[in-house]
Amino acid sequence: MTTTVPADRVSPAAAVRAMAAKTKPLGALGHLETIGVRLSILQGTLKPRIDKARVCVFGADHGISNEGVSAYPRAVTAEMMNNFDRGGAAINAIARCADVEVEVINVGVDADLDGLRGVRNSVVRRGTGNFTKEAAMTPQELDAALGVGIDAARRAHADGIAALGLGEMGIGNTTSASALLCALEGIRPEDAVGRGTGVDDATLVRKREVVSAALFLHCPAEPRDVLRTLGGLEIAAMTGAALEGSSLGLAIVADGFISSTAILAALHVACEPDRRVIARALFFAHRSAEAGHRLVLERCGAFAGVDSTPLLDLGMRLGEGSGSALAMCLLRAGAAVMREMATFESAQVSAGEHADEHGL
Repeated sequence: MTTTVPADRVSPAAAVRAMAAKTKPLGALGHLETIGVRLSILQGTLKPRIDKARVCVFGADHGISNEGVSAYPRAVTAEMMNNFDRGGAAINAIARCADVEVEVINVGVDADLDGLRGVRNSVVRRGTGNFTKEAAMTPQELDAALGVGIDAARRAHADGIAALGLGEMGIGNTTSASALLCALEGIRPEDAVGRGTGVDDATLVRKREVVSAALFLHCPAEPRDVLRTLGGLEIAAMTGAALEGSSLGLAIVADGFISSTAILAALHVACEPDRRVIARALFFAHRSAEAGHRLVLERCGAFAGVDSTPLLDLGMRLGEGSGSALAMCLLRAGAAVMREMATFESAQVSAGEHADEHGL
């Protein structure tokens, strides 16, 4: 990962002072102020902009879906890819409202999607292996899936995208994400595994048993092996997109449980300097209603000073990058406050007692 650093860096202290000088009581805009400060640091300017934003929706199937861990059949992954192509999914509607581009990428859906003009086909394989019986991916397949995300980040950068949201579609992927969370952080399946698509009590028990069996079978020690044996093709692609996108100076906007787990994997896979690069670029769109998301946010927060404060808390648990698209509006607002809001001096407004420390 080669880091692209803005030519004119803005120090955290300078960004904090600039926000503190705006015509408002200190901290009156809450987390919007934090967003503006962080974008200034990321982009290396006191006039940050999010003119163009994109959500990449990575789609793939999971062998673990054969174990009856979802309320929906595996065929729904392909059906939803068709829905994305027609523009009828939640991510399409929200993205249109928020003026956000959507790129749908087929990393490993178990169907022929070549006829869909609005879907980029970058198929590594048609679904992962069933990780209760074998590794989800080979080392070569993991590299290829990471590469799909890396390429997506590079395309975004070349297209002038400033903020890249991560989204996914794949029946069975909450089971995979839960297994990753358990293996990466030593968390018990009963704490990490949630209802995903809305499974009943019996299926929830089954999901936890499946994750426990997979952890016992594989016992991976290295982060890459965790991702290879228990991950999904779309999860690996999001991991690659986060690693590369952050190195290119893009704001990386994680969606819910699945994409946040991909971020956690990226933090584990990266070396220490690259973790700091990811931390600088990372925004968490919302707090999902899925059981493991709170734990993922907490664990991401423990890495390299990552700000894991979710921008929204709407009880969402859909995926697709729907929360990422919504959060782009907040990133644009934070950037506008930093870029356009007058200072006390320029507006000739009395500042009163104005502390130097902004607390961001």
